[in-house]
Amino acid sequence: MAEDQAMEKISSEDEDDQNQKRKKEDCLSDPEFFSCVLQPSPADSDPEYIGIRRLLLHRKAQSGVVLRKDWRCNGKGYVGYRNYINRPRNWESMHVPSHSSTPGQSGRWISSSAPLSLSFEVDSWTSSRELRSGNQAVSHRLSFSTNASDSDRPHIKRAEPAYSFVGMHCIFDQCKAMVTVVKFGHMSSDILAYGASDGTLTVCNVSEPPSVIKQLIGHSKDVTDFDFTSSNQYIASSSMDKTVRIWEISKGLCIRVMYGVTSQLCIRFHPVNNNFLSVGNANKEITVFNFSTGRVICKTVFDNEVTAMDHDHTGQLIFCGDAQGSVYSVSMDSRTGSLSRAHTHRSGNKHKSPVSTMQYRTFSLLARGPVLLAFTRDGNLSFFSVALEVQGYLTIRCSLQLSSRLHSIRASFCPLLSLEKGEYIVVGSEDANVYFYDLTRPRHPCVNKLQGHGYPVIGVAWNHGENFLASSDFGGTVIVWKRAKSS
Repeated sequence: MAEDQAMEKISSEDEDDQNQKRKKEDCLSDPEFFSCVLQPSPADSDPEYIGIRRLLLHRKAQSGVVLRKDWRCNGKGYVGYRNYINRPRNWESMHVPSHSSTPGQSGRWISSSAPLSLSFEVDSWTSSRELRSGNQAVSHRLSFSTNASDSDRPHIKRAEPAYSFVGMHCIFDQCKAMVTVVKFGHMSSDILAYGASDGTLTVCNVSEPPSVIKQLIGHSKDVTDFDFTSSNQYIASSSMDKTVRIWEISKGLCIRVMYGVTSQLCIRFHPVNNNFLSVGNANKEITVFNFSTGRVICKTVFDNEVTAMDHDHTGQLIFCGDAQGSVYSVSMDSRTGSLSRAHTHRSGNKHKSPVSTMQYRTFSLLARGPVLLAFTRDGNLSFFSVALEVQGYLTIRCSLQLSSRLHSIRASFCPLLSLEKGEYIVVGSEDANVYFYDLTRPRHPCVNKLQGHGYPVIGVAWNHGENFLASSDFGGTVIVWKRAKSS
């Protein structure tokens, strides 16, 4: 009898050893782990720091996916999910009464007292203040500093109802590669498209029930940018495979290919005359194509690679950013498509960084006129007022320095607030969160954040009705967040 027990003990220990070895081998053979660690790093970065940071981000991504799946299975509200992942480490040992809506009465979920409590929804940093009050170390560790990290804790005195969210409206996770860019259709609240690093372009409908309309396959490398025509009938996409492709959405077919000699990095249709298509490339050029024939109309050379661009509402100006952080105003003839450089705003930072976002808006409460947002890879958010009568002369109004990015992460203006004079920006982050900043609050700019992604958030976009916010991540997931109705 004793011999049998000894043999059983030895066999159980052998099984444990084998299980540990198997887990270790699975970790070492994980292709996502190697793709994360072996990414090329910037030339001026510390390789040891980059490697450690990528490893930690990968581990956090794995746990984030599990938490998101757990939340989706339970079918609870976004507030409950956020409180769950923000719980202190000694959660189980704390004597917190379980609420009636808690699954299994385990005390892991806290739900709002009403179907939608705006002050509770928006105050994402203090929604668990009752739980955190017993853990002063956690509160101290999350103290906010503008120049430190995106995940630092701001001091929120009151709620911003315009930027509270009911939760996730829908999730598109059929893509297995990084989603590099996401956009809603022109003047549309329902059509959503996103491009990925595997060359695919997916068009979706976010209205009930959410569905994938077409998957456009043709690019052989990363989709760097795309744009809808004003009728949302066609999409033009640019790619690292040196081509620009025109797609007819209803048929899911590529109807034209324009070949280049270098990577095509950004693309925009003329807002008034959709027959003009402007493309920025790695050959330091902006090329204007004729949409109907595919022929080149005009080329203009810049100082560096053109990495981001946007039109003004009249179509007479193009604003573009390059690989060294400079921003250009370019005049465009709406009849002939010819270009001419007007003004240049050069980056004052010592370490130059590519511009990942260039976005124009016709009006701002802060500037009382048209404005421009520029976001660089090193985390610098710049807000310019635009003088249209002086060929788009730019005057910087305010800026915000966030932590630098390893990926080319994008930012976007937030919808206007009728009673507020702040300037709100939404931006992705490598800690898998979506952040909302007020550029007019340099000391405590972060006003809200959304948690739910399991990988670094790359792209963000609002729909025309401004009731949906779409965010995409490194793991191929696109989340559409439903904004709360505000009075």
